[in-house]
Amino acid sequence: MDGTVVVTGGSRGIGAAVVHALAARGVRTCFSYNTHREAADVVAATAADLGTETIAVQADVSVEADVRRLFSAAERLGPITGLVNNAGVTAAQSKVVDLEVARIRRLLDVNVVGAFLCAREAVKRMTGSGGGTIVNVSSRAAVLGSAGEYVDYAASKAAVDALTVGLAQEVAADGIRVAGVRPGLIRTDIHASSGEPGRVERLQKQVPLGRGGEASEVAEAVVWLLSDAASYVTGTTLDVSGGR
Repeated sequence: MDGTVVVTGGSRGIGAAVVHALAARGVRTCFSYNTHREAADVVAATAADLGTETIAVQADVSVEADVRRLFSAAERLGPITGLVNNAGVTAAQSKVVDLEVARIRRLLDVNVVGAFLCAREAVKRMTGSGGGTIVNVSSRAAVLGSAGEYVDYAASKAAVDALTVGLAQEVAADGIRVAGVRPGLIRTDIHASSGEPGRVERLQKQVPLGRGGEASEVAEAVVWLLSDAASYVTGTTLDVSGGR
């Protein structure tokens, strides 16, 4: 895998696992974080210990100027050939009838607008320069709906799935592949942020494989999609969900 890969939301969870997996393969990475500076420093230091050049950039992906700054920083490492659109937020579990406008807008701004802005900047740099690969991190919630918990989050990830399909068709002729992953019940901090740290344990009996997944398992799928081994894969999203 040549060039530089941009990973959004790389300080924790799946994003951090992706940065680590890329660094272990010698892939230069520029990753964003929003508020968790100390966690980002740890991820960058771990990547450096593997001998791979990695930089962390503070950026809110819903802010256009921040996204441009992120990609400018990434270019200092070398040509951008990959993007992992991972940054996302959720909120406390809630029924739709109780949702507030500010919450809905923040979810859509980060999860949808942010994904579009980052994809746009990546395509600008990949077009005419050899192409590249974009991997969008969705969620099985996009298919399951997450009734009674966070339908707004599920809807935002369904929009990401549509982005994957449509953008893949737009940029295929430019040598750019666009694919996605839909993680299922994965052990990350996202469950604590929604108010139920033990959510994986509560629901894992519904998973055919009988357990929750690990961030590293999703990261391996992402790295495969970025690699030449997936050279004929575009416009599709891979479920990494244990069969659920």
